Amino acid sequence: MRWYQFGLVACVIAMGSAQRASVFAADAPPLKLVQKIELSDIRTGDPEVSADQLANNLTTTRMPGVQNHFDHLTPDLKNSRLFVVPEDNKSVEVYDIRSGKFVHSIKGIGVGHSVLYRSDIDRIFVTDGSQGALHIFDGTTYAHLKTVKLLDDADATGYDPDTHYLFIANGGLDAKLNYGLLSIVDTTTGERKGDIKIDSNRLEAMVVEKSGPRLFLNATEKNAIAVIDRTKKAVVAMWPATGCHVNAGVGIDESHHRLFVACRDGNMIVMDSDNGKVLQTLPISTGVDDLVFDPASQRIYVACGEGFVNIYHEIDADHYRSIGKIPTGPLGKTGLLVPELKKYFVAVPPHGAAAAEVLVFAVE
Repeated sequence: MRWYQFGLVACVIAMGSAQRASVFAADAPPLKLVQKIELSDIRTGDPEVSADQLANNLTTTRMPGVQNHFDHLTPDLKNSRLFVVPEDNKSVEVYDIRSGKFVHSIKGIGVGHSVLYRSDIDRIFVTDGSQGALHIFDGTTYAHLKTVKLLDDADATGYDPDTHYLFIANGGLDAKLNYGLLSIVDTTTGERKGDIKIDSNRLEAMVVEKSGPRLFLNATEKNAIAVIDRTKKAVVAMWPATGCHVNAGVGIDESHHRLFVACRDGNMIVMDSDNGKVLQTLPISTGVDDLVFDPASQRIYVACGEGFVNIYHEIDADHYRSIGKIPTGPLGKTGLLVPELKKYFVAVPPHGAAAAEVLVFAVE
């Protein structure tokens, strides 16, 4: 069964809910599929996963057991590269972001998660969940330069471009701890600068505030947002994510003081980013893993494992309109918006005989 078959099944399931059906927009789709980048070497040895199996696991903290499902995509526009992370392949795959041609495979990684590329120093930084580490590679030769030791389940990251500090979520259940750490690494020197203890055994995505010192982190076990003061290196608040369950994605609109928190149960809440008050709840597909707010277009893009990207337009601080629910593929949960190219990328893992692929959408 191919990805589009899963998408059709997911469509039927979603249409069973009057609430979800009501959010379909009548306008032209905001995304148009223009290219498919086939990752021919990324395949699965597992049998086909049924739509029912997929649906049963999409709302959990741990995503379902689909081999080589992806974590976050990262662009390098200076060198026209796209970094793709198939978690079970022990690698980071590099493709030309415009042509889709294969460039290189970075080996020696256990379970890769997040990638940061710093063009000013030509360095690639990769978090490794199974080895509990941050790996640093040369950006031209791909030679391994250094490993910074962390705790198991080193995963999501947030980058502060002013200090060049990388904040890394690690620890928790995989490290046999009832708490997690937000570790701080200076990407200029490669040195670990400290840790912030988080009262949650499961941490997910984060977003760094540009206009102030805060960082907002999904403390998923607590179903809350941990508010971190980057200057004080301390947790200053813990805001309940009331109205959704298993919070995994987060984005911010700083100009309107709004925080968007997406949860795997099929809901996204809008918070006041000054005080954490939940203002409203919006429906999305299940199995979210990626959310981004684009301030230029006032759009929110939410990539979900159910096989859709949900797009909302922010009319003003208190009004949001669904403008699209675009089919992708089963467990197409990681998306990347590249405004400079007017493109949105979604990674879809392999299923049965079909290889993995990255879907490239033009932003309309």
